[in-house]
Amino acid sequence: MSLEIAAGSFASALAAQEGGADRVELCGSLAEGGITPSYGTLAMVRERVRIPVYVLIRPRGGDFLFDDAEFDIMCRDVETCARVGLDGVVIGALDADGQIDPRCSELVRTAGKLGVTFHRAIDASADLSRSLESIIGLGCERVLTSGGHANALAGAQVIARLVEQAGDRISIMAGAGIRSTNLVEIAGLSKAHEFHGSARAVQRSGMRYLNPKLLDLPPDFDRSSVTEVRAMKEQLAKLVR
Repeated sequence: MSLEIAAGSFASALAAQEGGADRVELCGSLAEGGITPSYGTLAMVRERVRIPVYVLIRPRGGDFLFDDAEFDIMCRDVETCARVGLDGVVIGALDADGQIDPRCSELVRTAGKLGVTFHRAIDASADLSRSLESIIGLGCERVLTSGGHANALAGAQVIARLVEQAGDRISIMAGAGIRSTNLVEIAGLSKAHEFHGSARAVQRSGMRYLNPKLLDLPPDFDRSSVTEVRAMKEQLAKLVR
């Protein structure tokens, strides 16, 4: 049983480590589903975080249909992750018909010795079972999925079928909407052994002045919570006793 925390900032990556997470998925802009974080964030996290760090490789929010220039950007970002000394990358792309984009094999080749997770692009694909076989063929070590549903609890039965289909060929990591309050239930239904969540909690901004003309600027922000990461780990511990 392992827990990966989706960290949308340097501070969240530190919180994941302090809370006892097994791995970090480092990304930027979680509000739009995550994109590749900045070089500065990569470097700082590598200096300060000792648990494995995988980096989301995604040049923009929106769909998972990428043009040639965007694929080139992703390849260069993978190369940057290798140079910085990160542990792995998180990739994914589809073609216009909802199939796994065969160009993903180029991203895997570029990753070289880095670990590779295939992200929730699978949930937007036309056929999850067929997509899983394609991802296995790419040589990825795991795939993150909510079973094609909005969250892992709703898709738990589908995740269970993917776990059975995968066997020992690839690890199925359940993710989306997982918290300490539902992790045990999702684990029981999905039969997964890896779990992914942001462990976010709303925190107050330190700003004493907020421009009243900028009404869309919230005084609060989300960041991974050490307390929630620990609570999630405690729930996982119950499953292996």
